[in-house]
Amino acid sequence: MSNQKLAQIKTAGFVLKPDTPDIKPLYEKIKAQFEAKGITVILAKQSAEMIDEEGVAFESMCQEADFLVSLGGDGTLLSLVRRSYGYHKPVVGINAGNLGFLADITIDDVNNFLEQLFAGIYRIDNRMMIEGYIKTKEGSQKRFFAFNDVVITRPVISKMVKINASIDGERFNTYRGDGLIISTPTGSTAYNLAVGGPMVYPLTQAFILTPISAHSLTQRPLVVPADFTIELNSPDEKVIAVIDGQDDYEMHEGDILVIKGAAEGAKLLHRKERNYFSVLREKLKWGDEH
Repeated sequence: MSNQKLAQIKTAGFVLKPDTPDIKPLYEKIKAQFEAKGITVILAKQSAEMIDEEGVAFESMCQEADFLVSLGGDGTLLSLVRRSYGYHKPVVGINAGNLGFLADITIDDVNNFLEQLFAGIYRIDNRMMIEGYIKTKEGSQKRFFAFNDVVITRPVISKMVKINASIDGERFNTYRGDGLIISTPTGSTAYNLAVGGPMVYPLTQAFILTPISAHSLTQRPLVVPADFTIELNSPDEKVIAVIDGQDDYEMHEGDILVIKGAAEGAKLLHRKERNYFSVLREKLKWGDEH
C-alpha cells in the first residue's frame, strides 16, 4: 500500500457522468463545498458543455489539476482513469448513485472527505494497469491501456471463437467458446465476476484469465503474475478485442494481441478508512440473513 501524498491541494479537475445534464445542481453543490475549502474547481469542456458551463480542454485540466474528480458512477471513473493515465494524477470518485467498487465517496460524505484530505487522512492506491497492443500481420501496431479488462470475443452471436494463448512465448492453451477475459485485479469484480471468475484483492499484481462459456469442462479461470507477457491470436477470420468495455478493435487471422502489466499503475485516491471487504459485503450482500 502506497504512502504517497498529494504535493498540494489547490486545484481539482472535474469530469461528470456523460449524458446527464440534470446532474448540474449536484455538481454546483459539490463545487461550492470544494471552493469553501479553498480548492479551485475546473471542469472538463465536454462535461461543461453538457450543463451549459465554462470548461477547459481535458488535457489542460489534467495538467493544471492536483487531483481529478469523477462525479458519477464506476463507469465515469473508469473512463477518467483511462483518459488521464498519461498525466499520472490521482483520481477520486464521488458516487452520484449507489456505493460503487471504485467511486466510493458518497454525496453526504464530501465535506468530511475534504477535511480528511487537508488533514492528510487519506491514501493513494496504485492499481495495476494493462499495457497492450495489437500487432497486425502487416506489422503495424495499435497500442492501448486498460484499467479493468481486455476481452476477446466473437463478432456474431451464433459463432464460436477459437483463441490460442501463450505466456512468455510458450503456448499453453487453446480456448473455444464465447471468448476470453484478461482482467486486472481491479477488474475482477466486473465482467470477470459475472462469468464466474475469481475476485482478486485490487492491490495484487496479477492477470486473471477467464473463459466465457467455454466449450469444455476442463477450461477454468487462471491467475498468473503480472510480470508475464500474454500473447493471444485466433485462426478465425475476425474476432473483436474490447478494451474496458469502451473501445473495440477488430482482429483478423495473423494478428497478435500482446498484453503485459504497465510500468506504472493508476492512482486512486480513497478515504483512509475505506475497506475493500466492507464494499464487497455491501455490494454482494455477503453475510446477509435469509
